[in-house]
Parts: sequence; C-alpha cells; structure tokens
Amino acid sequence: MEINQRVVYKDMITPVGQIRLIASHAGLMALLWEGEDYTGTKYPAAVRDNEDRILVQAERQLEEYFAKERRVFDVPLDMKGTGFQLSVWHALLDIPYGTTKTYGALARTLGDIKAVRAVGGALNKNPVAIIVPCHRVVGASGKLVGFAGGLENKSILLGLESSHKMPTLFQ
Repeated sequence: MEINQRVVYKDMITPVGQIRLIASHAGLMALLWEGEDYTGTKYPAAVRDNEDRILVQAERQLEEYFAKERRVFDVPLDMKGTGFQLSVWHALLDIPYGTTKTYGALARTLGDIKAVRAVGGALNKNPVAIIVPCHRVVGASGKLVGFAGGLENKSILLGLESSHKMPTLFQ
C-alpha cells in the first residue's frame, strides 16, 4: 500500500445492519459490520467521503443485491492479504448466487483437502464480506457455522439468495 494513499469510507444501512465501506483509489478494501473494530484492520485511517466513486458504486450494488436485482458484483476490489488468503477469497467469487459450498469442497477446489482449517482462517479474515461471498460457505453437514457478521446475518444473506428452505441456525 502506498504510504500516502487516501483511504475513504461511507456508512450505509442494510437489512443486516449498518455497514462501513472502505476504499482506496484502486477499489473497495473492506466492508465492516456494525460494531466491528476498524483499528483491527491494517488500513490507514479513513476519512468520510460519501461521494467517492468506488464507495457510491459499492453502495448502489449492495442496494441492488438486497433488492434481489443483482447477483454478481463488479465493483473494483483492493483486498490485502497473504497469497493463500487472496486465493481463497478469489475462489469465493466462483460460488454462484443462491448456492453454498462446504469448507472441504472449497479446500478441494484450491487443490488441498487438508487445508480445511486454513480455508476457515482465510474466510474469517475476508475483508469484503457479502461482495466476496464467504456467507455461502457452510459446514460439512450444511449447518451454518463461522461468519464474522454473525450467524443470524449469514442466515439472512443465504435466505435472500435462496427460495428453498434454509438450514436453521442451530441444527
């Protein structure tokens, strides 16, 4: 990251609570859940900019998603992570809207079935939830497990994307 890179943010209200969008000039860097501690990120201090083109584009696309008018996001991304984390996050982009994949299946997709725990760790660090759909990854039994935004929000997102019965939170 450039030393003097300008980082901006915009807050928006969604069906899963208030979220904070954070972007650089290159793309969306993070989507923080309400109450999530920004100081836990490795990003420089952000300044509010409700007119930033990337933030406005991300907000519009999220509004379309929540209105069931968008299935794929194309806002530019500027995610920072290890090579492995980036490979996991990019693999998430291949999980189609309305479907789920298990942690094991995602590890197999990445070429190492033994990497299930590492995949879970990378998902936990996903900086751009919803847009990079870690909510579409479920436990081996189909149970909803592990989601930084909370299992209730994971259930809401999966329910939004699916017309069939979703698994309950605590099967």
